[in-house]
Amino acid sequence: MNIDKKYLISEISEAFKGVELGEGIGLSQANAIDDYKDEHFQQECRKNDEKLTWYSIPSAFLNKYYSSLSFFDAEGMRFHLPAFMIATLKGEYHSDLVFSLTNLSDYSDYKKAQFSLLNKQQKKTVVSFLEYLIESPEFVYNRQDIETAIEYFWGK
Repeated sequence: MNIDKKYLISEISEAFKGVELGEGIGLSQANAIDDYKDEHFQQECRKNDEKLTWYSIPSAFLNKYYSSLSFFDAEGMRFHLPAFMIATLKGEYHSDLVFSLTNLSDYSDYKKAQFSLLNKQQKKTVVSFLEYLIESPEFVYNRQDIETAIEYFWGK
């Protein structure tokens, strides 16, 4: 299967069109949680986080706050995930998104709950994204993890 990168970016954009952060955990707020900052500091960070247009988040911010993926709630993950996927496809994200999308059985239900708000179209888009990565030489070492995640989590 050969997936066109431009088409996939368009598919991601369409699947997550109109998604807002809502009351979810923001990008720098999640980083503050990772840094064990107090609630007041976390809320101050949230004030500056993007809440309406995930596609306007610069890749530099995604790289700066790469650990946030582990600390998003379901709303935060649904809002930020497309930005991380597109930045990965463009070669602008320099950390490991694959780990967050494939290592689901090794964690408590919390990890799986992060993706609980994704609708059927959004999950299908994640599958397309992962299938694209399988074909990419730089993700060859992730192939088994990706195939397992598609079969047992994303493809259901």
